[in-house]
Amino acid sequence: MALEICVKAAVGAPNVLGDCPFSQRALLTLEEKKISYNMHLINISDKPQWFLEISPEGKVPVVKFDDKWVADSDVIVGILEEKYPQPCLKTPPQFASVGSNIFGTFVTFLKSKDANDGSEQALLNELKALDEHLKAHGPFIAGEKISAVDLALGPKLYHLEVALGHFKKWTVPESLTNVRNYMKSIFTRESFVKTRAAKEYVIAGWAPKVNA
Repeated sequence: MALEICVKAAVGAPNVLGDCPFSQRALLTLEEKKISYNMHLINISDKPQWFLEISPEGKVPVVKFDDKWVADSDVIVGILEEKYPQPCLKTPPQFASVGSNIFGTFVTFLKSKDANDGSEQALLNELKALDEHLKAHGPFIAGEKISAVDLALGPKLYHLEVALGHFKKWTVPESLTNVRNYMKSIFTRESFVKTRAAKEYVIAGWAPKVNA
């Protein structure tokens, strides 16, 4: 039986998949595990009443397990791993937090109006650390096989590439070859292509935060 999942609809296009990296993480997990699902697109700026009844905080993604709706991508991914153990996507604990500061430093740099505030360098430091890790352990964070940590980081790196490219004309430095190859290998995966938001919707999603 197909699982039910609610995810973010695109800004200004309620019938198109939106730009939420946490929704994409859940969808990627479903795709990589070959679990059939029915996707419900939620207009975040005009949430339907039935959705608020199953997700009182109005958060996406939410997935229905055994007649109970569950929020939070961390929890969802954990339950999917438990209920559908094959293929195994568990990340070894020592690698679980690799790259975990990249998204926060990316957002700070994206919103920054001061070129000398150190936000660009902070992001570069995090990307360099990821590059070193991939050089030693790659091609994926936990080695030869993709795992949960990659499915969480991949959508965030996609946002980084699209948003910084558009708003700052900034790209990941060519010297970080391991990171660039990692991004390419994730972004071209069939599961990723199928579950990503179109670039214009990623840009539309970030525009109010950048222009604030």
